[in-house]
Amino acid sequence: MMTPPPAPLSRTELRRYSRQLLVPEWLEAGAQERVRAASVLVVGAGGLGGPVIAQLAGAGTGRLVIADDDTVDLSNLHRQTLFGLADVGRPKAGVAAARAQALNPHVRVEVAARLTADNAAELVGGVDLVVDATDNFGTRYNLADACQRAGREWVWGAASGTSGLVSVFGPALGLRDVFPDPGEAESCNEAGVLGPLPNVVGSVMALEALKVLGGVGEALRGRLWTFEALTGRVRVLNLRGAAREG
Repeated sequence: MMTPPPAPLSRTELRRYSRQLLVPEWLEAGAQERVRAASVLVVGAGGLGGPVIAQLAGAGTGRLVIADDDTVDLSNLHRQTLFGLADVGRPKAGVAAARAQALNPHVRVEVAARLTADNAAELVGGVDLVVDATDNFGTRYNLADACQRAGREWVWGAASGTSGLVSVFGPALGLRDVFPDPGEAESCNEAGVLGPLPNVVGSVMALEALKVLGGVGEALRGRLWTFEALTGRVRVLNLRGAAREG
């Protein structure tokens, strides 16, 4: 059975996404229609997930599924810009979903249960792309295993202290291939983090997701983007070869 062509963008959508549509590569690839037809699971609605959710919603992703069972804490507010003082104590996923829906009513936003080893396959199987924006190593590896079993690509990112990392993993090269053991890696609760850093990393993650969904540019498949906040140094490491400066 042939897949029907996507419906044309409405006049409102054309105006809303007009600046993206001025980018020749985006327009020529029909990327906006691809993104509108896509569904994305974002696991984690905090420092990394916040900018991912906001920007994927703003860009017109058709369906966003948000999984996070944490609540907003006062210590989150210096970096997790989706939330305000009135949100302290409220569920992050619910607040993030409401913000995303308010930003773009064309996007369908859903809140999922906490991702576990038991439900990971179901959550991953119901979307086109996964974004790992968590800071919990157990969840990261449960998610990675589910994505590889499903043959699903996923955008992965991390931010701690003054350093950030982003990559796009898939069946051929996954998280366990690059980081087989988290070792002594620390979370933000232990190592701290400068407030703008997760937003920088999350924005790169959102950009990678849009590249994958829209079929434009060169996504970070088989490569690792690294950023050092205190020096401004960016490097892109070929996970099968040499590094190159960015």
